[in-house]
Amino acid sequence: MEFLPKNINDYCLAHTTPESALLAELDRQTHLKILMPRMLSGHLQGRFLAMIVQLLQPQNILEIGTYTGYSALCLAEGLPENGTLTTIDINEELEDFVRSFFEKSAFKHKITYKIGNAIQIIPTLTQTFDLVFIDADKVNNATYFDLVLHKVRKNGFILIDNVLWSGKVAQNLPKTDKDTKQVMDFNQKIQNDERVENMLLPLRDGIMIVRKK
Repeated sequence: MEFLPKNINDYCLAHTTPESALLAELDRQTHLKILMPRMLSGHLQGRFLAMIVQLLQPQNILEIGTYTGYSALCLAEGLPENGTLTTIDINEELEDFVRSFFEKSAFKHKITYKIGNAIQIIPTLTQTFDLVFIDADKVNNATYFDLVLHKVRKNGFILIDNVLWSGKVAQNLPKTDKDTKQVMDFNQKIQNDERVENMLLPLRDGIMIVRKK
């Protein structure tokens, strides 16, 4: 996931608004206590998500893949007072950890945290979403996208994380491993979808930005 030289990445972080004390503590505790802490959105991507929400001013956001809640707190930060964030994660073992940080947040009243299989939960949601952030198991990216697209308003946005897959999507190897092939197929699916326009942003591990026409 390290595409930029460290000195460039450090410079970007040094010239980005600092994360809050709560987010810094969540980052620290995730690295201390939780497996695979690299899955955390982190400072730079977190500020990007918060900025996107400030720019778009969405009323309803859906997040697929909560992990330890860093990205959810960043998304909720920019919501209007009556805005809502629904975030879904299948890992019930992280629930107490995540809820403890949501409870400490000034934005906790905006967050609905659902534990379960997103493929089963998404069809039960009745809201129309202005923004969706997909950051869960990559094998189901296409399924999540197809499930949410009709729930997104016209000119609404979908963001999909990890679409560069540690740079493997651009290696042009004779043989591509299954996980990389799935990410590549998803990226091409979006590129070919005439219902949307898209931009692949090389931020951290790559974020696909999709606008529904």
